[in-house]
Amino acid sequence: MPRAQKLCRTVLAAAWLALAAGVHAQERLQVDLDAPDSVRPLLERHLRILQPEHQTLPEERADRTALARRTRREAADLLATEGYFTPDIDLDRGPDRWRVTVVPGLRAKIADVELRFAGDLAGDGAERAERRKVLREAWALGEGELFRQAAWDDAKGRLLDGVSLRDYAAARIADSRAEVDPEAGTVRLSVTVDSGPRFFLGPLEVSGLEDLPRDFVERFNLLKPGEPFDQERLLALQTALQNNPQFASVIVDIERDPALAAAVPVRVQVTEAQSRQLGFGAGYSTNTGFRVETSWRDVNLFDRGWELATALRVEQRGQAGYADVFLPPTANNYRDSVGVAVERSDIEGLKLLTQAFGVARTKTRGDIDTRLAIRLQHEKRDPDGAEASSRKALTANWTWTRRRVDNLLDPRDGDVLQFEIGGAAKALLSDQDFLRLYSRYVYYQPVAARDVLILRAEGGATVAHSSDGVPQDFLFRTGGTQTVRGYAFQSLGVREGEAIVGGRYLAVLSAEYVHWFRPQWGVATFVDMGDAADDRDVFDLKAGYGVGARWKSPAGPLAIDLAYGEDDGQLRVHFGIAIAF
Repeated sequence: MPRAQKLCRTVLAAAWLALAAGVHAQERLQVDLDAPDSVRPLLERHLRILQPEHQTLPEERADRTALARRTRREAADLLATEGYFTPDIDLDRGPDRWRVTVVPGLRAKIADVELRFAGDLAGDGAERAERRKVLREAWALGEGELFRQAAWDDAKGRLLDGVSLRDYAAARIADSRAEVDPEAGTVRLSVTVDSGPRFFLGPLEVSGLEDLPRDFVERFNLLKPGEPFDQERLLALQTALQNNPQFASVIVDIERDPALAAAVPVRVQVTEAQSRQLGFGAGYSTNTGFRVETSWRDVNLFDRGWELATALRVEQRGQAGYADVFLPPTANNYRDSVGVAVERSDIEGLKLLTQAFGVARTKTRGDIDTRLAIRLQHEKRDPDGAEASSRKALTANWTWTRRRVDNLLDPRDGDVLQFEIGGAAKALLSDQDFLRLYSRYVYYQPVAARDVLILRAEGGATVAHSSDGVPQDFLFRTGGTQTVRGYAFQSLGVREGEAIVGGRYLAVLSAEYVHWFRPQWGVATFVDMGDAADDRDVFDLKAGYGVGARWKSPAGPLAIDLAYGEDDGQLRVHFGIAIAF
């Protein structure tokens, strides 16, 4: 072996041995903590000498002294954040084992709070005085409370938010002090908020539009030039835009420059989403069997920002196809749409073919949705063992829905109330005069830490001389998943030949209790009662009851139920799942 290679190996080996010796020379330091439970978690979490990666014993005496001094200082600083300003911290230093003893001492309390205001908010006038009064009453850290640095910072943040989120966009903390008297164990707090000038909104400045019309964002804008700045109003516009499929992201804000306060531009920065999307899906439900579907969506139809939604669905018990075009909202926040649909089904011996064309206007205001629709439809019905017929109707329908729940996908507290009214007249392209009324109410009551009680009621009536000439969409059948479990889908209704058809009256009651024994898994027990009939004299509520399993999927709880129908004495499984791909 060449001499140079031998020399190189010798040098590397010596370096490695020297490094290893240096590492082994660094002894591990064992540290014990003696502190009351009130401060132990804080020190264990943040005091560096208690962390394994910092427990190396310095070789030099001076370095050990510096480490002890730094540890006392760190412990004192940590305790001060919790209001302990006179702690007694002792270090018992052995050769390789130290003991940190902490007596936190008296915990300081708030002795006085002084809130001052500068800028426009400090001016005269009843409105400003009332605003200052509300801010002082909302102050989160009052006299007599224990001092904590986190609570002090949070209180200042909330105070600033109370000023800056409305009118005063450039507000800032001009001065803040926490004067500590360690001997008395008190803290005197003072904060000065400079509101700056009052801000008023100017014009909209939109950036990021590429394919959508230039005025598309304006259609959603309810902000008026000259109105006072309100962060919630800006967030409402941002949410309204973000909820539209035309956008991938939206940011709405203003520049908080006092020089622009008289008419600050509202900056809307958007990123357009992919405008066209092809989708496929498959699913299964005990109501209608297996299904497959394909959909096509274009959210910038004809480069006008119109939304086209169309789909074709094939199920074991029916097929459907539809196409809807949704227009951008009007100045009054109405959303108009036009659509066509064709549907055929074979359920409980009733074969139906429905063709429809309609227009609709919807509006959302807070937690209330309203919808007004006009629909022209033609229906061919063929009940097994009875005469086939056809029916047509031009109907006007109004729907009002209020949702007051804690979570739309997985509600546990609140309620949902819905009303529908619709009808037709012979004088207007219809075979029969009728008026349909329907209501549904669902109540969610939380129980214990996780459980929930769900109560549901449905009722409907179609006012007409008879059901002849009334389309099935305006009559009632029930039974199956999400209605009266224990009975086949739409098997509760009026018998015509060998088929079950819709009746003029509906009533459904349900009570369900869900126990979540794990965050994602639960069991349910339920009782359902309901019926649909054409004559109130023969109306007879059918009972079904059973148990089920629940799983909280990302799209909401999935349910599989085993129910017993008391009227026909059968056990049935109720289940549904859909997969998009």
